[in-house]
Amino acid sequence: MDGDRVEIDGGIMEGGGQILRVSTALSCLLGLPLRVRRIRAGRSQPGLRPQHLSGLEMIRDLCDGKLNGGEIGSTEITFTPGKIKGGTHIADTKTAGSVCLLMQVAMPCVLFAASPSELHLKGGTNAEMAPQIDYTVMVFKPIVEKFNFTFNCDIKRRGYYPQGGGEVVVQMSPVKELSPINLTERGTVTKIYGRAFVAGALPIKLAKDMSAAAVRCIRREIRDLYINIQPVREPDDQAVGTGSGIIIVAETSTGCLLAGSSLGKRGKNADKVGIEAAEMLLQNLKHGGTVDDSLQDQLIIFMALAKGVSRVKSGPITLHTQTAIHFAEQLTKAKFTVTKSEEEDPGNDTYIIECQGVGMINPNL
Repeated sequence: MDGDRVEIDGGIMEGGGQILRVSTALSCLLGLPLRVRRIRAGRSQPGLRPQHLSGLEMIRDLCDGKLNGGEIGSTEITFTPGKIKGGTHIADTKTAGSVCLLMQVAMPCVLFAASPSELHLKGGTNAEMAPQIDYTVMVFKPIVEKFNFTFNCDIKRRGYYPQGGGEVVVQMSPVKELSPINLTERGTVTKIYGRAFVAGALPIKLAKDMSAAAVRCIRREIRDLYINIQPVREPDDQAVGTGSGIIIVAETSTGCLLAGSSLGKRGKNADKVGIEAAEMLLQNLKHGGTVDDSLQDQLIIFMALAKGVSRVKSGPITLHTQTAIHFAEQLTKAKFTVTKSEEEDPGNDTYIIECQGVGMINPNL
């Protein structure tokens, strides 16, 4: 620490943008000045990319903070947070950088703002290496709201690789504190549904092919459930560019939601896209956890901030999750334990992630 700046090594563990998102969000919430070195040292193009920079700038604006080193390619920043305020905030990656990752960094902060917030997030809505916006709405939202807050997510326009151009508006009101969650009972799968989409120059037939291939793949494992994957052509006035993809969600008797998704790209057969998503869903169902691989790490920051003990049953712990836990513990003093779940079925590779949260209280309410 220099003076009382917390030093973060952005090159360890996952070594990517997630370290930046978790640590700057917590810095903003806890009023901790931060220095992050070796930013994205684990990536082929190290340093800040446009989406990381727009996320940092949004956090800076959310709390009237000071940001040094905020330029594309920078591998070191210092950040000094101020007081979190509500109101309207705009973040634009000007690329196909993911709006969902912008949401990940801002959401914990505006929960502890002084007044309601409206976030206008611009970039890619369905981007590689990030949750699709459909995942955020269909899976992340209903589960994260179990921490006792709600938000509204309005997809104004979808934007695809390479130009982006999508826009999502998120509205949320602040809370006094977050409740812990207990997601340890998986229950049985009661329904499977989803959407296969095309936009721009692509014919609806591709969406139908993705959907049919996904259903055939799931049917091999799960025979007696109705599967409803809607083929959709995005309206031209609500989509920028050409894109395609699919998301499939399984809902269980205890309200768990697990998903598989995949994106189309030039030269990739539509059947392959559908099968990829179906296989990812089946993989997520196989381990017996209550959350899928994509949700696991996104819950960590909320568990750390909540008041009391949260417990989540998951499949194998991803590197993203280990990284989120490491930095949440370093910055908040929340205490995490991960233990192998004592399953009836020894073939299941499941774990319990438990967290004694810090019980953050919103000083503004």
